[in-house]
Amino acid sequence: MTEKTVPVVVIGGGYAGVMAANRLQGAGMAVTLVNPRAKFVERIRLHQLAIQNDDGVDEFASLLSPDVRLVVDSAARIDAAARTVALTSGATLNYDYLVYAVGSTGVVPPGVPGAQQHAYPLSEFELAERLRARLAGLPMSAPIVVVGGGLTGIETASEFAEAGRAVTLVGELGPSLSVPGRRSVAKRLRKLGVVVVETNVVEVTESGVTLADGRRLPSAATVWTGGFGVPRLADDSGLSTDGLGRLLTDETLTSVDSPYIVAAGDAAAPSGLPFRMSCQAALPLGAQAANTILSRIDGAVPADVSVPMSGQCISLGRGAGTVQLQRKDDTPRNLYIGGRSGAFMKEQVCRWTLKWLRGEAVKPGSYKSLKGPDRSSQLEALAARQTEISAS
Repeated sequence: MTEKTVPVVVIGGGYAGVMAANRLQGAGMAVTLVNPRAKFVERIRLHQLAIQNDDGVDEFASLLSPDVRLVVDSAARIDAAARTVALTSGATLNYDYLVYAVGSTGVVPPGVPGAQQHAYPLSEFELAERLRARLAGLPMSAPIVVVGGGLTGIETASEFAEAGRAVTLVGELGPSLSVPGRRSVAKRLRKLGVVVVETNVVEVTESGVTLADGRRLPSAATVWTGGFGVPRLADDSGLSTDGLGRLLTDETLTSVDSPYIVAAGDAAAPSGLPFRMSCQAALPLGAQAANTILSRIDGAVPADVSVPMSGQCISLGRGAGTVQLQRKDDTPRNLYIGGRSGAFMKEQVCRWTLKWLRGEAVKPGSYKSLKGPDRSSQLEALAARQTEISAS
């Protein structure tokens, strides 16, 4: 397996895709990584890019094995039967195995009038740059509304407020956090001057938003952070997906349609019950996807997926953070680490994420994640939670 005779195509140069590409290349595969950008985007820093205290990117040369062939292009369609990938440029790539690591993106709901026309999503590099340009042209006193009280919304509101912006955060605050963790976040937001309004936005205009209770809030830039989706590539290619469009796989991350397609990261739905979208899951999923392919090539039975979801790390500006500790089924414990210690831990996570990718490029197989919980019990818990969400 040391000779590079097995062509592998990895679609997506995010955390999962780079991890998989580095591991496969080191094991002797001839790897081609397809990514629409020439630089690696640090998705977890895009809120910092918008406020101009980080550029949000890194060079692939520092993260990717030099033996991985980088193709700056986008995949338009996968032909699972022919084992080819058609690119938007018109080129076609052949593969023996394919890693589907297209990641996720933000969703601005069409059902909210004006949201798609006037809101500023923060889920892609180009969108974050658009928001940065908008903010650069506004006075510091201009009101900013951040829609979405999840982790991205909290981080965005905190970062902007710490930089001196007047911020209102609209949405249920920290629904994935424990009560103590939520209190920690709320306390920090108050200290930064962020006004939190726990309701829904029903309309967005160029100059403000309308809330569900009829109130109007002025907004010179409405930032939309609520909701995530995935690219439609799998759907468009006739592959089986879940309701959100993630590729349906078995517990080895292998597509239910083809043993030669393996998924990783946010766009993977093992057993139809995916892990929480995060770089925390992306790295071990990328390594797992590579291991599944290598096992198949060796004639071995691939291992089932095992992902440790131990916590949620939230930056609250540069001066504070909250690290919410989780149970094995990814539900929150009543334990968190806050303040400057939380900020330090979140920043270390961001740095170590890139360090692990670099380490895998230099020494493939060096990345070792902790073993996750028993997946059978986790599947039962995830299924119960999905049923509860559907009924609510």
